[in-house]
Amino acid sequence: MKKFFLFITAALFAVSLVPTVFAKTFVTIGTGGVTGVYYPTGGAISRMVNKKSDVYDIKSTVESTGGSVYNVNAVVAGDLEFGISQSDIQYQAFKGLESWKDKGPQKKLRSVFSLHPEIVTIVASENSGIKKLADMKGKRINIGNPGSGQYINSEDVFDAAGLKFSDVKVEKAKAVESPALLQDERIDAFFYTVGHPNSNIKEATSGRIKVRFVPVEGAQADYLVKKFPYYVKTYINIKDYPTASGDGKNVPAVGVKATLVTSSDVSDKVVYAITKEVFDNFDEFKTLHPAFANLTKQEMLEGLTAPVHPGAMKYYKEAGLDKYISSNLR
Repeated sequence: MKKFFLFITAALFAVSLVPTVFAKTFVTIGTGGVTGVYYPTGGAISRMVNKKSDVYDIKSTVESTGGSVYNVNAVVAGDLEFGISQSDIQYQAFKGLESWKDKGPQKKLRSVFSLHPEIVTIVASENSGIKKLADMKGKRINIGNPGSGQYINSEDVFDAAGLKFSDVKVEKAKAVESPALLQDERIDAFFYTVGHPNSNIKEATSGRIKVRFVPVEGAQADYLVKKFPYYVKTYINIKDYPTASGDGKNVPAVGVKATLVTSSDVSDKVVYAITKEVFDNFDEFKTLHPAFANLTKQEMLEGLTAPVHPGAMKYYKEAGLDKYISSNLR
């Protein structure tokens, strides 16, 4: 019996050592609808990490979700380890604004990196004569349905241009309805906050009515970027829309960024692994979607409004990228 007891004790001791070798940490990335950009992005990040599963002892999966607000709430609650969210939603959550007015600031929220810009796109018919923001005065403008991203973004752009909604004939249709409304000559222009290239914008630029993009640039763009930390300067690549009118040059614009967020409760080791695999395989990552084609590593550290997770910061310091991160996010 004594020998048996010693055998069992030795066996249990040996088994206690096994998890340090074989245990996996399971993480889930919340994305959006399966037809959008968020879902394949989350899937690609997961595949990159899973290729090194034996190195990191991490197994990553992706989940289709309701999008930005859902992902932030799920990450903070611990139901998801990571989520993709617009930078303005990230800002509102961390500050306790809009959807979080009652809940208060979501202080566990952490930034990992940003992705493609979701550009505040303004499309106008050639017949309208709208070539700059000031030309919208008195025209029929679809600003998007209340509560939508473009509705809020259009308010900000109007403010930057010294305009009010009362200065135009406002339409509040959904953005996806805008191309048909423009081609039917029921509106003169519309706002749509979206990643490019986009099929709805291609529809708008390919119809009977010739259209052009209206730039947001100069003092107007400076005003937005300075006032709202989640806006970034960007541009619409005119090569994506060869039938649009204009001078053939890229169109200056502003946009919010799609961002990867996590919680302060997620370990430094896990966040470090996710960050390292994306940045170390950056050229491969850029091929995932046309929206990533012109992305730079520096741009992936712009538009962040919650503090950067220490695990991500560890990698950025090693790679010499920490210089691009605002001091208030460290």
